[in-house]
Amino acid sequence: MIRLLQIKLKIPHTDKQLKDKVCKLLHVSEESFISYKITRRSLDARKKPELFYVYTVDAELKQEAALQKKIKNKNIQFLKKEIPYHEKPTGKKSLRFRPVVIGTGPAGLFCGYQLAKLGYRPILLERGANVRERMQDVEQFFKDGLLKKDSNVQFGEGGAGTFSDGKLNTLVHDNSKRNTEVLRIFHAFGAPEQILYDSRPHIGTDILCDIVERMRNEIKKLGGEVRFHSLVKDFEFDTEADGRKVLSALHIQDTKTGGLSLLKTELAVLAIGHSARDTFETLKRHNIKMQAKSFAVGVRVEHAQKFINESQYGKDYDLSLPSAPYKLTAKAEDGRGVYTFCMCPGGYVVNASSEEGRLAVNGMSYSKRDGQNANSAVIVTVTPEDFGSDEVLAGMEFQRMLEEKAFREGGGKIPVQLFEDYRKNQASFGEKNVSPQIKGAYAWANVRRIFPDNIAHDIEQGILLFDKKINGFAQGGTILSGVESRTSSPVRILRDDFLESSVRGLFPCGEGAGYAGGITSAAMDGLKVTESIIKVWCPFDKDAKP
Repeated sequence: MIRLLQIKLKIPHTDKQLKDKVCKLLHVSEESFISYKITRRSLDARKKPELFYVYTVDAELKQEAALQKKIKNKNIQFLKKEIPYHEKPTGKKSLRFRPVVIGTGPAGLFCGYQLAKLGYRPILLERGANVRERMQDVEQFFKDGLLKKDSNVQFGEGGAGTFSDGKLNTLVHDNSKRNTEVLRIFHAFGAPEQILYDSRPHIGTDILCDIVERMRNEIKKLGGEVRFHSLVKDFEFDTEADGRKVLSALHIQDTKTGGLSLLKTELAVLAIGHSARDTFETLKRHNIKMQAKSFAVGVRVEHAQKFINESQYGKDYDLSLPSAPYKLTAKAEDGRGVYTFCMCPGGYVVNASSEEGRLAVNGMSYSKRDGQNANSAVIVTVTPEDFGSDEVLAGMEFQRMLEEKAFREGGGKIPVQLFEDYRKNQASFGEKNVSPQIKGAYAWANVRRIFPDNIAHDIEQGILLFDKKINGFAQGGTILSGVESRTSSPVRILRDDFLESSVRGLFPCGEGAGYAGGITSAAMDGLKVTESIIKVWCPFDKDAKP
């Protein structure tokens, strides 16, 4: 296989122009190719208004050996054919009961899919609704503010990422090929081909909902089961000879009827998501080892997408270009990091609440990213030292405190403020040059009052510093809303080298357990946990107990 790096073409250009350039670099004709694919594409805007796409292309040719002797170019590499991600069961231990996956966010969904594909017949438990019912519940909440505590932006099939921008990039190093496999699976279930090579892949809420549904149907075809409105209320444990607890059963509550049932299992994957606060409390009660961890809190900022496009691409940018993203970092005077997070080009701010009397916001985009505004979180890092307590769930309570203030500040609606008023610590009473693009009711208020003084100051300072990188970022009419508090889990559920918790048979997984930070990394962790399971247990015997 031949890999060609740093192929640079001016925008706009055609697919044929790219292939012609590859032929020219290799001194071959199109007929010489056995296979040809783009493996990476990124946008280079450093010399705007001239913009370029930069490609990496993998090709397999008929006369590769002869070419290898002729071509001496550091951007043309001759590689062995890549071995795709492939895991197979090697475990010998028999399961008495079917394995259970708790949660159907990306971690639980990919773990459940992989287990089903390998013959383990998993049972997936989801406290919320299936994705279609959930979409209706969320839209109704945006309209009337009536919250369903188990079917909302945080809970339900697909997890919190379902109502986000659907970004699929990750900073996790991928020697394992898990990242490649996650993208391949997304593509197999309906994501566009571009996610396989774009440097910043995304699919949007609309496409993600379809993919989640198709994956669930495939899990069922493969012998798995998905149970909705099934909340794990408690755990049962036995004690082994060495004194260590071992999982024996789960107490399940039907979130529609309130009915309780018992599900026996010796193996459960804990993919509960970063907002499963009641489950964190249950784990604490059972003395399952956890630790408080740092996360970040802040606001959502909105600018006109046209303004962001011009800042990133230049004034007379090609309209075929996608809505421009940005990523900004700074350091406040007190040393605290300030950065943008989960940037949503052409997106919307959404009410992401999951508890009565508390309010959190997030950002989401549809696949076309064609909304009028760009939004992003501007957040600052908070550490256990900020929580005012040594309790393991102190970070969770810190989040709740901010969310209660946000709820009060907006009178139950999303509190919104202009940046010029944020700086003066006074409430706003209307828009200036940008109209809020918000899913859910909002009210003009004083967002600054939500935060402790030091955090409020650091957010202000960060926005002013970002203005030096994107001129106009800190304009007075920039819209702020709050509170962005669910950036990641406030705890880490400790696991050993085998990825097992302090209780045998219980495997913390994904973002809620503190081991991921987005859709792709959570899905990758789902695959990683599956790899541990299949090294010990063999596929589930179809004649065993259901």
